[in-house]
Amino acid sequence: MAQTTFGVIVGNRGFFPDALAKEGRDTIVKILKKKGITPIILTGRQTKSGAVETYDDAVKCANLFKAHRDDIDGIIVTLPNFGDEKGVANTLRLSELNVPVLVHAWADVPSKMPVMGQRRDSFCGKISVCNNLNQYGIPYTLTSLHTQDPKASSFLDDIDDFERVCRIVKGAQQARIGAIGARPAAFNTVRYSETILENYGVSVETLDLSEFFGQIEKLKDSDAVVRSNLKAIKNYISTKGVPKQALVKMSKLKTVLDRWSAENHLDSVAIQCWTSMEEYFGVVPCTVMSMLSNSLMPNACEVDVLGALSMYVLQLASERPSALVDWNNNYADDPDRCVLFHCSNLPKDVFEDNISMQYQDIIATSVGKENTYGTVFGRMAPSPFTFFRATTDTNSGQITAYVGEGRTTSDPLTTFGGYGVVHIRNLQSLLQHICEGGYEHHVAVNFAKVSESITEACSKYLWWDVYHHMG
Repeated sequence: MAQTTFGVIVGNRGFFPDALAKEGRDTIVKILKKKGITPIILTGRQTKSGAVETYDDAVKCANLFKAHRDDIDGIIVTLPNFGDEKGVANTLRLSELNVPVLVHAWADVPSKMPVMGQRRDSFCGKISVCNNLNQYGIPYTLTSLHTQDPKASSFLDDIDDFERVCRIVKGAQQARIGAIGARPAAFNTVRYSETILENYGVSVETLDLSEFFGQIEKLKDSDAVVRSNLKAIKNYISTKGVPKQALVKMSKLKTVLDRWSAENHLDSVAIQCWTSMEEYFGVVPCTVMSMLSNSLMPNACEVDVLGALSMYVLQLASERPSALVDWNNNYADDPDRCVLFHCSNLPKDVFEDNISMQYQDIIATSVGKENTYGTVFGRMAPSPFTFFRATTDTNSGQITAYVGEGRTTSDPLTTFGGYGVVHIRNLQSLLQHICEGGYEHHVAVNFAKVSESITEACSKYLWWDVYHHMG
């Protein structure tokens, strides 16, 4: 992933000692650099103590940010003293960056409060800054505690969370999703509005399945890239018992999919599978999709474009692979447990150690076992996880979504495909929300706890309508 760059505004108030502003600037720079983050910040030569107080300071800081427009992922406002609320708000307005903003205030030390040179009053100043940002219509994120020592672990965690928010916003508002083939006739559930997505900055690049197969047919078994992908498939998963020709078909499929994704600068892909791929090409694409998702190019089946976008948002937050699964079965009579399942194309990283390539049991009953090799069989490893699903609501013209967290368990279960038993607090309430909201049966999952970052990014900065299931 690319290195993060933050613009930094150090707030200052004239009747507070400049030493506090200078300390604030120097400290935040050291902290960010230690975390591998590049700070874009005024120097003491440009403004007093490298801070922002006057309108002239705001102009200088805004121009600095504009010069680094393509680099800045978010802006941190730090208040070593009360700060000037107009200076902060004017800087953000003049910079016109429209990136996430984190507002941080330094904590006072009670024993130092009698000494004016050491008293900060940032506690109060933060409220004034936020008031002005509301007046200016500028969205912002708050730290977990109202005031913090910037060296405290809580603030360092807040920076990590803010990085996630910035990655989501930057990636999702200009995401490019590939759609290969048409929605299967039996899957009305994955209908979506391409127009609504475009209104939110998400573009969809399409490729007809006939064109996809046509490009595959032009490849030779002896082509170097085909042989290389065949080797990669065998190194990725056990292929014992799978016909060689089926593996060659998969390697050609991966070759074209890799090339098309790169040529179109795609972030995620949704592919038609059921059952055109098996009837007219003779394999399922699951293993190839699993490999790509595992390498951080999310792949969703049944041309579920919003499923692919949901996988990508989770990946942006966690920097780990995402999977797309079905909300599939109850688990005995436990109201807070259920079974997640897919054929499957789940990425390798979400499984326990033993996975293997098999044929697709369900489709094989109609098109024959020999045409359905390529599924990834295995059980999801026990882990905390975040689930997320976005959809386009044509009635409101919005992107709506739900997000929450749970845990995959070790509860006994034996079945085919890729599967796991999960525990989610107050699951029945969540399922009612899903059904009443008309959501799809697919949901994206990721083995990280990032629901709060997704809620903050998608609802506050992307303007999606997000339900956060708290359990």
